[in-house]
Amino acid sequence: MKPFHHRDPFDRLLVAQCLEQSVPIVSADEAFDAYGVQRLW
Repeated sequence: MKPFHHRDPFDRLLVAQCLEQSVPIVSADEAFDAYGVQRLW
């Protein structure tokens, strides 16, 4: 289970999907960086 770096449950779902499918996320939110996903923007 990943730690809750991001408080929004929907954003945590997006992180999980990006990690599962090995795709980047498009967002200006720097909180995603703590999960190790590639962030574009």
